[in-house]
Amino acid sequence: MHTASGADGGGSGMLGWGDAIDVLVRQRGPALLRYGYLLTGSTADAQDLVQEAVARVLARRPRLRAAVTLESYVRRTMATLVIDEGRRAQRWRQVRHLLAEPDQVADVASVTDDRHVLAVALSTLSPRQRTCVVLHHLDGLSGPEVAEVLGIAPGSVKRYLSEGMERLERVVGPVAEAGDVVAARGRGGR
Repeated sequence: MHTASGADGGGSGMLGWGDAIDVLVRQRGPALLRYGYLLTGSTADAQDLVQEAVARVLARRPRLRAAVTLESYVRRTMATLVIDEGRRAQRWRQVRHLLAEPDQVADVASVTDDRHVLAVALSTLSPRQRTCVVLHHLDGLSGPEVAEVLGIAPGSVKRYLSEGMERLERVVGPVAEAGDVVAARGRGGR
């Protein structure tokens, strides 16, 4: 594939712009969709989130050609988009009573599938809590790394993680290990 606008990194290990995007979408696309699902709890929303994040990164055309670096930009953009959408949704919840009737809430006790339970549990968190939990426990970032990615204080990350895990445990029960939310459902004889 040829490079766009003649911008080729020129260094070893660097890809042309078009090649880097191709690698990102073809090779890392499924991982980005999984990450998007963890952030949104919906396959359709995850697809929309990945598409929007890639489009925004493309619009900025960073001078980065390595697919891994582009992926980190896309992941950061995805997290930011989820938080922004959460803020808009929160604002809507504050005023929607003026226009609409309350939504019906699904019965969580009837859910048996672990993935569905995790998605439901994650949906109980605020956007900040959810993003911190996903970045820390499921993406493997340390507290300071999460703080850096989100541009917030490390103490805030600790608070969001603590509050988020407390809320998750109310839905799924005690978590076996801090990094294994799914283990709380009792796989393998629990």
